[in-house]
Amino acid sequence: MGLNNPGERPAIDPAARKQVLRLITYGLYVLTSAADDDLAAGTITWLSQASFTPPLVMAGVRRDGHVHAVVDRSSTFAVNVVGADQREIASAFFRTSVVAAGRISGYAFERGRATGAPILTDLPAWFEARVTDAVRRGDHTIFVAEIVACGVRDPAASPLALSDTPWSYAG
Repeated sequence: MGLNNPGERPAIDPAARKQVLRLITYGLYVLTSAADDDLAAGTITWLSQASFTPPLVMAGVRRDGHVHAVVDRSSTFAVNVVGADQREIASAFFRTSVVAAGRISGYAFERGRATGAPILTDLPAWFEARVTDAVRRGDHTIFVAEIVACGVRDPAASPLALSDTPWSYAG
């Protein structure tokens, strides 16, 4: 196999690939979105800043979930940063979110002023974003979005890292 031939791919050991991808640093965030009265929320890990000017982020969202459908319709979302001591909140949004009695999956929220997306009031920081581009490959869509609003509730908070939990979402 010639590695200089762009048409050929070297064989990848699946176990090594999984181990390497799990060494990438990931945080835990609750991505929320709203399309009119249809609210959705889900925990994500694949998030990164992508540009200073304009301020862009990229978020990987599973294509088969309710959150993806709502982001697709609204072209907006909010990202709520999960604090290091808030693992239970991250786990509450692994399942399809339920809105009842002014709460989403049991947690208080307010609607974002710029996007209408739920902003979780128990989490230390958040931002709202408008989608500028979407890359649809594999089982996730990468939404590129411009930050249009943000806030900090607890400036001393540290974010929860996936590596500090028993969970994995890579490989």
